[in-house]
Amino acid sequence: MAEFWEASFIENQRMWGFEPADSAILAKDFFLEHNVKDILIPGIGYGRNAKIFLDNGIDVTGIEISKTAIDLARQSDLNINIYHGSVNDMPFDDKVYDGIFCYALLHLLSKAERSKFIEACYNQLKPEGYMIFTTISKDAPMFGKGKQLDKDYFEIMDGLKMFFYDAESIEEEFGKYGLMEISEIIEPHKNAENKPPFKFLMIKCQK
Repeated sequence: MAEFWEASFIENQRMWGFEPADSAILAKDFFLEHNVKDILIPGIGYGRNAKIFLDNGIDVTGIEISKTAIDLARQSDLNINIYHGSVNDMPFDDKVYDGIFCYALLHLLSKAERSKFIEACYNQLKPEGYMIFTTISKDAPMFGKGKQLDKDYFEIMDGLKMFFYDAESIEEEFGKYGLMEISEIIEPHKNAENKPPFKFLMIKCQK
């Protein structure tokens, strides 16, 4: 997966623009309401979702698999601690956080990787801390496209594998990690308004 994302960021640079995802805006509001002071963002990319938290007084630490994405974040003056590596290698430090925000990463992992990643995130939460994941839904237009690898798991293009979630699979994977709420969110392509929006699922947990 590292090669795929490194090549993507080299070729497409800031491919999602600079506006934060709607999920990040909602997560920011939720974290402020619950007095969250510091968060971890696995898969921080070039930081488009980090700034809204920083602008609202929430400290951010990132994890990113692509060195090019980290370089792009630095060029945008994102001067925070970003660990270069795969979320499969978490934890990168022994810190625990008030919150974790993970956008559009979870569904890129295999079943074993997802299980390990969710547990690793939960382990880096303070008691009563919150974690929020936004992940692709079975209602997304790519569902069923490409080569089927497993139930609801497809290689939709060369090197890009996706698991498509529904409420049942979320309950199965998050049930023992303080699952609070599942909600649907329609995410527009803010830098490409002619593209149809994607249906995502937003998962909230509390330790």
